[in-house]
Amino acid sequence: MKDVHVFISRDIPEIGVDLLRNAGFTVTLWPHDRPMTQPELIAAARENNALLSMLADNIDAHFLNECRHLDIISQFAVGYNNVDIPEATRLGIPIGNTPDVLSDATADVAFGLMLAVARKMFYMHKTIARGEWGHFRPKANLGFELKNKTLGIFGLGRIGMEMAKRCKGAYNMPVIYCNRFPNAEAEATLGAQRVSFEELLQQSDILSVHSVLSDETRGIFNKAAFEKMKTTAVFINTSRGPVHNEPDLIEALQTGKIWGAGLDVTNPEPMDPENPLLSMENAAILPHIGSATMEARNGMARLAAENIIGFYHTKTVPHLVNPDVIL
Repeated sequence: MKDVHVFISRDIPEIGVDLLRNAGFTVTLWPHDRPMTQPELIAAARENNALLSMLADNIDAHFLNECRHLDIISQFAVGYNNVDIPEATRLGIPIGNTPDVLSDATADVAFGLMLAVARKMFYMHKTIARGEWGHFRPKANLGFELKNKTLGIFGLGRIGMEMAKRCKGAYNMPVIYCNRFPNAEAEATLGAQRVSFEELLQQSDILSVHSVLSDETRGIFNKAAFEKMKTTAVFINTSRGPVHNEPDLIEALQTGKIWGAGLDVTNPEPMDPENPLLSMENAAILPHIGSATMEARNGMARLAAENIIGFYHTKTVPHLVNPDVIL
């Protein structure tokens, strides 16, 4: 095997770096605590044979053509909406990702946001910090219980399945879902029912988004969608921020079209600290930490490294996004 140089565009857990170095690769990491600009990424990639990239990296047609010499790009993410997959395939560059290892961590965040919104936990914590914890008022600060509420899943894949299992097991929540294709496992084990998008909006008490970001899903949760939801419904998004239209979501919450929202992803990211969602009683916002566990991030580093190692050692990429590429 030739002397292979791998560039990593962010400081990742050591398990991934060690795997690459122990496999005989020369590894260079971006040394700064900030995302790379695309010109910086192009300059670095030109000096290397393989790239281990982040979801924040803009791997568009311009980048790919400037760095067409790259043998492989392996994403430190399960998503790859930042990559021009057709152009990468045309240029013969395989793209790897890191599925499965972050499903539990992200489902936990979705479940936690659901609880936090139902009981106004984030907002009530802020009242303590403002010195507003006063006397007991029997009708104040009321949330609602989740037992037997209907869970709607938009995008019932691996993460959505884990969310559904948690809700079914903890609160006996009936599960409905909207997918392009049926999920036989969910239907057999959870009694999940596949419904149309319109029915999902109309029937869900909790609507949790776990879809990919695509032309079809971008902005699908907009003013028209929120108007079709129950006024008692909670909207949860732990997938990608652009799946929802944020001004429309803010209006829906302010006007009572829906009861609450929990977001681990926003549009844009990072969120403006003056965004009204951050001060709303019926909203809970996190800074995109769905995969932020030691187990998940170590797993992501391992899989991203194994994609590169597999390509060079066996001409196979264990988690290949574009199978039409010629390896």
